This record gives sequence, structure tokens and C-alpha cells, in this order.
Amino acid sequence: MKRFHIHVGVKDLNNSIQFYSTLFGQRPTKVKEDYAKWMLDDPRINFAISTRSGKEGVDHLGMQVDEEHELAEISERLKKADLGVFDEGSTTCCYAESSKAWVKDPAGIAWEAYHTMADAETFNGKPKLGPKASSCCDPKASIKTNCC
Repeated sequence: MKRFHIHVGVKDLNNSIQFYSTLFGQRPTKVKEDYAKWMLDDPRINFAISTRSGKEGVDHLGMQVDEEHELAEISERLKKADLGVFDEGSTTCCYAESSKAWVKDPAGIAWEAYHTMADAETFNGKPKLGPKASSCCDPKASIKTNCC
């Protein structure tokens, strides 16, 4: 089964947590000092916010899958469409161990398809480098050669 994913860059995490908790009618399922995530079932969405994207607003979109074979299917469809897929493979990002592929749509919006295997203690496998530490989930860095 798949779950739609949206990652939004925010300036004030606490204020944004308050807003989105009210909007969704529930508290986040995961909260860190620079990140929060809601795993909603109605609508079925993985909605994440962080102060790491370097900009406010939609950072990227994606499809989270429950099984590795679903990720392979999505990646193959995108490759057949010749959309410049970047297979990132196994990575630590957004406090999770995942396997990922990135692509940029015709409008320039970065999309990730990913399978999460486990929680992680760090945002990107590295200690935070300060208040302006970059996002590991930077689709522009991940797919810059083909897309962004």
C-alpha cells in the first residue's frame, strides 16, 4: 500500500506543529527539535515539516511504499518514461532509514519514492552542524545531474 508524502519547510516549528495539529485533529507521530511528522490515515498521507529545507513552503512531494517491490515498480515506471531517475539507494533521512529514488516532474517539482525500513536517531546520519544544517532530503542535491 502506498501513502502520499508532502514535506514542507517552515520557519517556526512549534507554531507550525500547533497549526497542523489543529488542522489534522491530532498531534504529530514524530517530533524532533527541527522536524515533525504526521502519519494520517484519513487522508492517507505522510505529512512532514522541518526547519532544514532552507525555504518556506512545499519542499518536495513523494510516495511512501510499504514494500521494497513497490519501490522497484515505481522506479522502473519512471525509468521507462525517461524522467531522469536518481536511485539514491539506502540512506538516512528525516530520522528514518530508507531506500529512495528521486525524479523531477515536468513542472520542476521534486518527487521521491521511498521505502522506510526503520527509525533513525539523526536527521541524516550525521550530527547536526548548527542552526543552518542542510537537509539530507535535498532533491536538488540528489538529482542535480539529471533534474534539478
